[in-house]
Amino acid sequence: MTTTTSKANHYDQAIRRLADAFSSEFAEFCSGHERMHELMMELASEYVETNIPIVAEDDQTDVASELLMSVTVTKV
Repeated sequence: MTTTTSKANHYDQAIRRLADAFSSEFAEFCSGHERMHELMMELASEYVETNIPIVAEDDQTDVASELLMSVTVTKV
């Protein structure tokens, strides 16, 4: 049991280290990808529609765009 747990812990550490080594590159990849922009815009629009009482659709889109421009993807 201890050997299995130890192997699992070593595996988890190895996976975390590997992901950490590529996290900055992945953040750069995401921030420059057109699909990421589309997904973030979709989420911003959904957020505005749900949380901010704006009636005019054009105004909702403008606020969503401004929200999107105020967010960046970075490594944590």
